Amino acid sequence: MLRKLSIQHQSWPLATPFRISRGVKTIADVVVVEIEEGNARGRGEGVPYPRYGESVESVLEQLRHVTYALAGGITRAQLQFALPPGAARNAADCALWDLEASATRRSVAELLDAGPVPPLTTALTVGIDTPERMREAAERLKDAPLIKVKLDAAAPEAQLRAVRAGAPAARLIADPNESWNLEILKSMQAVMLETAVELIEQPLPAADDSALEGFRSTIPVCADESCHVAQDIPGLARKYAAVNIKLDKTGGLTGALLLMERAREAGLTLMCGCMVATSLSMAPAFHIARHARFVDLDGPLWLKHDHPGGVRLENGRLLPADGHLWGGVAAPRTL
Repeated sequence: MLRKLSIQHQSWPLATPFRISRGVKTIADVVVVEIEEGNARGRGEGVPYPRYGESVESVLEQLRHVTYALAGGITRAQLQFALPPGAARNAADCALWDLEASATRRSVAELLDAGPVPPLTTALTVGIDTPERMREAAERLKDAPLIKVKLDAAAPEAQLRAVRAGAPAARLIADPNESWNLEILKSMQAVMLETAVELIEQPLPAADDSALEGFRSTIPVCADESCHVAQDIPGLARKYAAVNIKLDKTGGLTGALLLMERAREAGLTLMCGCMVATSLSMAPAFHIARHARFVDLDGPLWLKHDHPGGVRLENGRLLPADGHLWGGVAAPRTL
């Protein structure tokens, strides 16, 4: 029996602009794969990311190349060789996980021999703005347990101090998104200690991060743009103390689980992050995030509207999406 397949581009407006060192986002563009087999259905979402040379059209084109394979019954293991890691494979891989959960009437947590996914403490993000506005944004989040501060190279000390002043009790992650060089990183060490930053995420461009070899940072440095798949771990372990696992980089939950295993073996601290996307993207990421020391899955909270039954924030804790959205045991579809 051939599977029915749907591939769709969706745009989700943001409630407020999302600013990082590379630019401003006002809409979350995602690609959704839906697969039906009998009365079972699986869905997955990927976020085309220009930083990695992706666009909506390029991701759609990649998925068109595997349309017949997906309809014909390709497995998750086979998919790893049919598509490169990235948003297209993420959407297809997560759809296949969801399809198996629907077909077997076992949740993805059960397929992974794990218990129900728990609520998780997630970072809430303060985007780049003037220090005054960043302080105001931090004041609105002052009761959040964990805040991620987006920084650039123009005024990182003022930006960081402003957020700490606005949220004196929150744990902080600093994220320059590749906008620094080694000199800035060195100059910010004392400031980050003073403001009690717990982790600094991808300070240097991925192409230049060899400068981190031999450098001993007082704040643990986490690889984000430098970390994509499990094969990256040996090189990363010489430069970083932690890795940020994102399903849109690994190409799905299958690749993320392998990356997590290799990172643990190398003694690296785990972070689980996301792109700005809907709860359909977050649901599979929870199966990595539950094992991570740092969680950053606030992507859907930037949206004007999300899926019904999506993730919910309560006192800095992110409650997982309802199982019917992804990965749960839902009632069989009637034909």
